Amino acid sequence: MAPTVGSSESSSAPRSADVARLAGVSRKTVSRVLNDEPYVSDAARRKVLAAAEELGYRLNQAARTLASGRTGSIGVVALGTAGYGTASLLVHIERTVREAGYALRVVNTPDGDPAGIAGAVESLLEQGVDGVVVSEPVVEGDVGLRVDVPVLFLGAPPAFTAARTVTMGVGAHALARAATEYLLDLGHATVHHLAGPRRWYATKDRIEGWRAALAARGAYEPPLLNGDWSAASGHAVGRALASDRSVTAVFAAGDEMAIGLIHALREAGRHVPEDVSVVGFDGNPVFAYVSPPLTTVRQPFEAAAREGIRLLVHAMEKPDTDLPQASDLPVELVVRGSTAPPPSHQDKTDRRTV
Repeated sequence: MAPTVGSSESSSAPRSADVARLAGVSRKTVSRVLNDEPYVSDAARRKVLAAAEELGYRLNQAARTLASGRTGSIGVVALGTAGYGTASLLVHIERTVREAGYALRVVNTPDGDPAGIAGAVESLLEQGVDGVVVSEPVVEGDVGLRVDVPVLFLGAPPAFTAARTVTMGVGAHALARAATEYLLDLGHATVHHLAGPRRWYATKDRIEGWRAALAARGAYEPPLLNGDWSAASGHAVGRALASDRSVTAVFAAGDEMAIGLIHALREAGRHVPEDVSVVGFDGNPVFAYVSPPLTTVRQPFEAAAREGIRLLVHAMEKPDTDLPQASDLPVELVVRGSTAPPPSHQDKTDRRTV
């Protein structure tokens, strides 16, 4: 719907707060009535519908909801960032939701703000969505909500209760393990890890996958390094690592951090991959065209979105049946020019060749 022209209160489109004020009820009661939810008295329901009609507030949507109990829409709570991973996942969520025959409503949240998440979900519920996707990788503490529609938590554990909760990982643990195992298979004695911000669930999953790979091979676990997903943070860590000649392999939890790390190593006279091998994470296609081209693990954004939305739609349309089994997500390692055997192995190979 096009925005209303003008700024005076009389010309503004009515809001749920206006309906609540006129009906003398809470905004939550307004949401429950327009979504035809239970636990609302007949008297309150009549007041809300009368107020909505008087104000001209979403009457068509209310009528559809009351007639069918459904609005044909799915809401998405997403982190308000333009990062490659977050944006790519949202693109595939949108495509999959529309292919499933639903309209999409998106609300962005500030970085790691539980109050922002709660407000975003409430906003979507006011719009009468039939299900919610929480694609928010930073949640600190209990959000303190009770949601009466199914909720898909994509890439993070549940942060609040819902009529039916669906959780779907994005394969970060398996991808991190594959990246680390690949470097160990090349002959590196151990692998350092440049992790993301500690508050992110994605950071935790990648750390666990890295640690699992080292433990399975009996390899030494170096001290953890932390960045903030940016190339600048990777560059800062690279400058600190450059003087340590024992470092021969680094797995970075994000492609941009990996690029910053490589740049710092080369500035310090360390060659990549001859001296230090670097593997990134995400699969941003742009980094196939840097020097050296970045070896990375590609996140299965499309597969995760399709599986997650498939389970959510099942929970919405067949609430009394068990959820189907989720398919395994692919693990894809993209080998390019930023990785090689460690210098000791290269020296041995050179001596055998002479």
